[in-house]
Amino acid sequence: MQSESETETIRRILTESGDTWAVVGLSNNRSRAAYGVAAVLQRFGKRIVPVHPKAETVHGEQGYASLADIPFPVDVVDVFVNSDLAGGIADEAVAKGAKAVWFQLDVIDREAYARTRAAGLDMVMDRCPAIEIPKLG
Repeated sequence: MQSESETETIRRILTESGDTWAVVGLSNNRSRAAYGVAAVLQRFGKRIVPVHPKAETVHGEQGYASLADIPFPVDVVDVFVNSDLAGGIADEAVAKGAKAVWFQLDVIDREAYARTRAAGLDMVMDRCPAIEIPKLG
C-alpha cells in the first residue's frame, strides 16, 4: 500500500514535473521492460530520451550514452538499471538538473533516495510509471 505522500509524489512527477523523460537503460531490446514502458510514456505525451551505452535511436528518439551527453535539459530520469548502479545515476540526475528521479520496479537504493530527496528532487522507488499513469484517471 502506497503512503499518501508517495501517491502525491507519483502524481506530481507524472503531471507536473515536465514531459522530457530520460530513460536510463533503454535500448532496442524489445524483451526488456524499458522498451515497453518507454512506449507507454510516449503514448501519454512524454518525450523519451534513451540513455544506454549503445546510444541507439529508440521509438524514433535519438539515444545518448550517458545523462551528461544529453545536450538539453531533462525533467525526469527513469532508471532501469540494477540497484547497485542506480545510485550513481541518481547522482548524475541531480547534477544534470532534473526535477525528479524514478527508480523502476525492483530498483532500490535507500541511500540514493535520501541523497536525491535532500538535493530537492522528487523521487519514487520500486514503482513503474506504466502502472501508475492509468491510475491518474
